[in-house]
Amino acid sequence: MMTEPAGPHSSSHPHSRSGMLRHLAPVLVGLGLFGVGLWALHRLLKPVDPADVLAQMQATPLHVLLIALGATAMGYLALIGYDFWALKYLDKKLPVRVVALGGFLGYAFGNTIGVSVLSGGAVRYRIYSAFGLNAFEVAALASYIAIAMGTGLSLVGILALALHPAALAGLLPLSEGAVRALALLGGGGTLALLYALAFSGKSLHWRRYELSMPNPKILTGQMVVALFDSTMASLTLYILMPAGTPDFVTFLAIYAAATMVGVMSHVPGGVGVFETVVMAAMPAGVNAGEVAAALLMFRIIYYLLPFAIAFIIVSLNEARLAGGWAVRLFGEVSEPMRPAFSALSGVVPWLAGAWALGFGSYLLAVSLMPSVRAAAADDNDIVGAILLEGGTLTSAVTGIVLLILSQGLARRISGAFVLTLVALGGGAVAALLNGLRIDSALLLIGGALLLLPFRHEFYRRAAITEGVLSPVWFGLVLAVVLSAGTFFFFIHAATPWSQAMWWDFATSANTPRALRAGLLASAMLLVFTIVLALQPVRRRAAAPPSDPLEHAARIVVAQDRPQACLALTGDKEFRFSPDGRAFIMFARRRNHWIAFGDPVGPEDALNAAGWAFVEAAQNANGRPVFYEISQRHLPLMVEMGLSLHEVGEEAVVRLPDFSLARCDLLRPAHAAALRAGLTVEVMQPPHAPELIEELRAISDAWLAAPVGLEKGFSAGRFETAYLNHFPIAVVRRAGKAVAFANILSPGSGRRVALDLMRYLPEDAAGLSPVAMIEFLFVSLIERYRDAGAQEFSLGMAPLAGLSERRTDRLWSRFGSIMFRHGGAFEDFDSLRSFKQKFLPDWRPRYIALPVGVSPMMAMADVATLIAGGPHGLLRRPGGAKAPAKS
Repeated sequence: MMTEPAGPHSSSHPHSRSGMLRHLAPVLVGLGLFGVGLWALHRLLKPVDPADVLAQMQATPLHVLLIALGATAMGYLALIGYDFWALKYLDKKLPVRVVALGGFLGYAFGNTIGVSVLSGGAVRYRIYSAFGLNAFEVAALASYIAIAMGTGLSLVGILALALHPAALAGLLPLSEGAVRALALLGGGGTLALLYALAFSGKSLHWRRYELSMPNPKILTGQMVVALFDSTMASLTLYILMPAGTPDFVTFLAIYAAATMVGVMSHVPGGVGVFETVVMAAMPAGVNAGEVAAALLMFRIIYYLLPFAIAFIIVSLNEARLAGGWAVRLFGEVSEPMRPAFSALSGVVPWLAGAWALGFGSYLLAVSLMPSVRAAAADDNDIVGAILLEGGTLTSAVTGIVLLILSQGLARRISGAFVLTLVALGGGAVAALLNGLRIDSALLLIGGALLLLPFRHEFYRRAAITEGVLSPVWFGLVLAVVLSAGTFFFFIHAATPWSQAMWWDFATSANTPRALRAGLLASAMLLVFTIVLALQPVRRRAAAPPSDPLEHAARIVVAQDRPQACLALTGDKEFRFSPDGRAFIMFARRRNHWIAFGDPVGPEDALNAAGWAFVEAAQNANGRPVFYEISQRHLPLMVEMGLSLHEVGEEAVVRLPDFSLARCDLLRPAHAAALRAGLTVEVMQPPHAPELIEELRAISDAWLAAPVGLEKGFSAGRFETAYLNHFPIAVVRRAGKAVAFANILSPGSGRRVALDLMRYLPEDAAGLSPVAMIEFLFVSLIERYRDAGAQEFSLGMAPLAGLSERRTDRLWSRFGSIMFRHGGAFEDFDSLRSFKQKFLPDWRPRYIALPVGVSPMMAMADVATLIAGGPHGLLRRPGGAKAPAKS
């Protein structure tokens, strides 16, 4: 039995605590493994001189770098092959240029950052959805790619291990013979199973998961891609490795094992974990410093360089879309590719945030490195010492500022964008002061210039620090701080510690200077974190309208969205956009803030309304949930970090195409209704009290029947004030009202829907209630078609086959409430079949909710709101007497 908590903002609710733990768990586990990786690296690198690592990197021959760059290019070309075969598997066809762009950007951003909103699936969704793929098709594509990559890499590594079982002899407590036997058995058995399933067409079932193999042609192509991908990636690192490294096939097994361990650790890019495995697997005679140099160059070439190239591509094309100098230099974006680059605007804020986070990390590292100028400077040069001290401290502070601003950029805050440009400029000045690092200064200036084309994407006016303590941001910043600390001890390990170091301001005093910079940066971040943590939950907000319902009504009447009319039921709260032109209607249940439908208002104000609602919920320790979201707003949901689940499909009749002659299943009942003398009359508001009382008798009789249940939230109630907003269609026989429905047709009236639809339970002239309601639908559809309307909504129906899933009992109970008259049918298939008689378009509707929140728990709260409270859930409508309107 459900009970209400003490208040909507309560944070002590067990579901709140468990949900928070589920949300924090991946971050904490990733941080723990990252810390273990750093500790292991520190132990492995203890005898290494940092100067030797830098010298080894600088001494790398040009031809070695060129081969590594070539192998990287071929590796990323192979990665695009995953997308090609995944689309073949899903039987989807996209232009080759679009697949190449989506594949490259997905891997370049996802491999380097590893954050869910910038994963390969999120980037691909932006591009591929512009060419017709929906969210679930892109999710299926991303899942297929992840499985294909993991399976391919594992098989390559296992088979390489079968050829050279000594590759991981130092890491596995097994003999070489046992390793070879297990590798052959595992690799050969897996390949045999995959091809057996591919040829037979059968699926592999495990618990609630089902894996369907592609046909043999696609599977073979995928295996070739996996082999080529793994070979080129490992070759990039292998060519950089020092003398004494095992032969390439052996190294391939090491690389595959290190990559898989890195992936399983959930650390972004496997940083620290991957390096630890590679170093631990090297023979005893291999120089650890040279291995460290090779791993560092591999990270730069295989990860950072593609990320930078991808960022430049997005930046230049954003500038080309805006026109001006970029068009004169590079020409306009071709029409076939314009949708792809336009769609990427949604991912720009996260890219810019990652860009700022990267530069902040870089400036922290620069502040901890020995100064080049210091090596040649005179310790008596007071001016030089002041410049070095100031440059080092400024680099550290600027790095922390960029870390803080990265979260603001991800949330499209205009102030964060301006301050990021200022910080990058200040970092360039600091680099010049800190040892005349001209290369660093040019890098920072270039980074600022590449951000400029994105300036129009940062339109929000909000506090930069709101939401800055999110688990993902906190985890990333903590990882940067851990890395900086490890880097400091690695760089300055040879310097003996003494208390006098704090007061050594000589030009050559690199370690004291770095120590002071690190202390200042840490203190600044600590103070910032404490101040934020001690801030009250409430934030200053714009004054709400004096009458929110009246203000919302003025917005609704200007829209062409029937669903928006449900804002007038009086049972919802409103969250308006900062300019007051758009709103979200919502209700609270436990710690869920549940919005109904799409944002309402002018197109250019909808995103701001969505952000205002999400941030208000988060600031109140609530979980934002959007119920019945349409496809057009899915990019906004993804941008705000919400996950999507399809819950049903809206049946929409295209009125210009509707003809009763085409609907064979409707004609008999319609003809019978006409013979029985049924008529439909549409009454305009305001309605006479006599009419309301006449209809109230019908409503009371309907509610008293087993099928009847007064609902709310996603449906209107029989209340005079509410009904007086809308026209009402009344079905009469011999002058007596036998059924009615209120009509939602705001704005220009081009889109129409019905809300309440009630009828007398007893037979009307021998007609079944189904036939009577069909008659009402057909009459109104023809009436509004002839009046010039374009669409008539029959409401939402559950997905086909949904009731057969494992959640059958829960979903059946929720569905009978959520699909307004769903309890009037024996099952969901009957509800859907009724609406299918009108030959509608089926348009998917979704629930969007934070990652880690159970969809079924959210749906339970939605059902409770619709039912008017927990008591409403206990009364389940029954019978199979009438059709439903959801």
